[in-house]
Amino acid sequence: MKRHSKIAALMLALAQAGTAAAAVQDLPGGPGVRQLNLHAGATRIAVEQSWLHWFMLITCTVIFVLVFSVMFYSIWKHRKSVGHKAANFHESVTVEVVWTAIPFIIVILMALPATKVLVASKHTSNADVTIKATGYQWKWGYDYLTGDAQGVSFLSTIDSTHRELSNAGAQGDMPNDYLLKVDNPLVVPVNKKVRIITTANDVIHSWGVPEFGVKQDAIPGFVRDTWFRSEKVGDFYGQCYELCGKEHAYMPIHVKVVSQDEFVKWADDQKKILAAKADDPAKVWTLPDIVARGEKVYAANCAACHQPNGKGAGPILPLDGSPVVLDADKTKQIQVVLNGRNAMPPWKQLSDTDIAAVISYTKNHWSNKTGQIVQPAEVLAQRGK
Repeated sequence: MKRHSKIAALMLALAQAGTAAAAVQDLPGGPGVRQLNLHAGATRIAVEQSWLHWFMLITCTVIFVLVFSVMFYSIWKHRKSVGHKAANFHESVTVEVVWTAIPFIIVILMALPATKVLVASKHTSNADVTIKATGYQWKWGYDYLTGDAQGVSFLSTIDSTHRELSNAGAQGDMPNDYLLKVDNPLVVPVNKKVRIITTANDVIHSWGVPEFGVKQDAIPGFVRDTWFRSEKVGDFYGQCYELCGKEHAYMPIHVKVVSQDEFVKWADDQKKILAAKADDPAKVWTLPDIVARGEKVYAANCAACHQPNGKGAGPILPLDGSPVVLDADKTKQIQVVLNGRNAMPPWKQLSDTDIAAVISYTKNHWSNKTGQIVQPAEVLAQRGK
């Protein structure tokens, strides 16, 4: 009975292990269950690298089989036990030429496609988007240097819940993106050349995404670069590929590839977030200070249409003497600036402080002497309404 109980317990354990293994699924853009081959390429470079991998493997396998087949055949066919005697020859020019020429031709045939891919992988000029990736212990910092998201910057850190799972021992069913999920993924447009400039703040890191076929070291005090052009939308994952300290395993890379329209929208949203963070919306301004700032905002964004004198032109309504500007209900003008009206576009991309400043300026300039002041907190409260 004891033996049967042990067998039953063993079978139950195996069944539970099989169930747990079955619960793990492939991660699109990341590792696969029992993956043996390279990742499916999302870029032309990655596809070429995969082709080279198989080309080299098959070429070397064929050479191995041919050489060892001839060798073993010769050993077996010309063995001494069946009466064969070793040939005695010296300095055969023909043999020397053949065993030099054939390997040389093979090396050239292997080197040509490899060199082509290597050169292409280093051609980082004419990029549509340039992003600086800075390695920190233990997170990535991204700065958009060119493109629609120019000026956007943020840190990308491993998701806190995944870190907590790891600290707890990672027991039970794990999410498919375990230790690869981040709080702020790197967002790039599809079918656009993206140049990644790498550097580091402390120790050597390495930025790479297998499905893009890119991996570039990030070295303190040095600037390196690589590039990719994703032909697919979706999420793609990598990690820091250089041992950089005890938190090395918690430094994932998540690249989100979206359409051009989605990228532009994301970039606009990020700029608004950064602008809103630039000033504390809870700060209470005095009227002279906020009007002085509003004058600069008006000159940079409004004067082209409403004229420096506030009189407007054509379909552009005047601000000097405008009923909306003079109205005691400040929310009316806030809504017009935020959401636009008629020929006027929305100006949500401005920060809460800049909108409050320009409204306060228009309410207290030209013949408008309302004495009203709009605070950033009032603008913030109207966003989304």
